[in-house]
Amino acid sequence: MKILYISPENTVGTLSLWKKAHETNGHYCRTVTFFRSPKNFSEDICLELPFDFTQPRLSNLRHQFFKIYRGKLGYMKEKEGCPPRWEPEGFIYSVFTSIKERLWKPIIENAITKYNLFDFDVIHFESGMDFFKDERFALEAHKKGCKIICHYHGEDLRTRGVMPNLDKMSVLNLTNEPDLLHKHSDIHYLFLPYDTNQFTVKNSLNEQIRVAHAPTNRYYKNSQVIIDICEQMEREELINFDLIENLSHKEALARKQKADIFIDQIGDLGGWGYGMNSVESLSMGICTLNTIQEGMIDLLGDHPFVNVNANNLEISLYDLVNNRERIHSFGNKGKQWVSEKHNYKSVTKSLYEYYHTIGLKV
Repeated sequence: MKILYISPENTVGTLSLWKKAHETNGHYCRTVTFFRSPKNFSEDICLELPFDFTQPRLSNLRHQFFKIYRGKLGYMKEKEGCPPRWEPEGFIYSVFTSIKERLWKPIIENAITKYNLFDFDVIHFESGMDFFKDERFALEAHKKGCKIICHYHGEDLRTRGVMPNLDKMSVLNLTNEPDLLHKHSDIHYLFLPYDTNQFTVKNSLNEQIRVAHAPTNRYYKNSQVIIDICEQMEREELINFDLIENLSHKEALARKQKADIFIDQIGDLGGWGYGMNSVESLSMGICTLNTIQEGMIDLLGDHPFVNVNANNLEISLYDLVNNRERIHSFGNKGKQWVSEKHNYKSVTKSLYEYYHTIGLKV
């Protein structure tokens, strides 16, 4: 079978892992990204298109622009609807989109021809987004008999909404984010795939407990609360605090491995639960703190997270620092749990079970 992934960016490295998993199972797989990953994940076909809004400067510019239409929360304001739907927001936005896509058009059309992008049995639209806002590539692929799958992440449904034609054509909608299960009437959960065996469990803790936090977006992680508490505890000489930001993925992993405790996020500004940051720390056998909403308990089962929020983070950290055995215990449990739930081989098996429901034979 021929499998294609189309995504704005190889955000947390999962595209490379999907490619590896499919090829291991005897399938042909390509991945196409619009923009190069700032974390230096490997790329297959990268178009390197202009106007990369995953970059902080342009992302902030977009956020400020959307304040005109959405108020003070700007681009981060969640949309209503189940599912929420994308539509152009104002004349300026429409003009900019037209100019941007005029520049993109020859690059994309060249790639479609060069790599025979219509010659695939199934196309995963990561983020549920076509190359073009009029969805011309997806419409043509659908006409040619390609099975269309949309895989939604974070902002895709929270702040942008489904693209109307893709939503109609999609025979399978997937997400790794539990809160998005309530944003679409026909969407299915899939754990994030990861090579959970690449790290070994920590055998010993640092003499002074080392606490790490690695936000990509401070707002979504509610980072300022985390930073303030950890810096205060560091001033009291109770912990060493490591704020990991603006590094390549390789550098960030090396820093994270030195931690005894990792704090992912508190609250639900960035969605329910956890993402790749936690999957990595759990795979390292690191005691991981995160907000786990009540609605996630059935989905996650006997999870290994230390469940924290803005009100109890400080006391939870004090408790752990004074009970080093608990840090070890949570780390060991985390390694076992993440290997069962997130190892890419078991996640690929779950994906193939979904494939069977839409008539794909694997």
